[in-house]
Amino acid sequence: LAEALKINTSVTTINLWHNNIGDEGACYLAGALRVNVSVTTINVVMNNIGTEGACCLAEALRVNSSVTTISVWNNSIGDEGA
Repeated sequence: LAEALKINTSVTTINLWHNNIGDEGACYLAGALRVNVSVTTINVVMNNIGTEGACCLAEALRVNSSVTTISVWNNSIGDEGA
């Protein structure tokens, strides 16, 4: 999915609700978000994402100007990842 998002220009919403992608999956997704310009909405609710994954996503969102909404509730993100 992450590799496809790097070149896809038509997908605007990613809904990965309850897929247990964890930190590793979140970091792969973050890599795609660094270059994707079409995604505006991301749902990664209930995915066992911790501090590492949250930090990866945060860094990607610093350079991504298209994402306007991201839902991350019910993960394992601690104070450091918040």
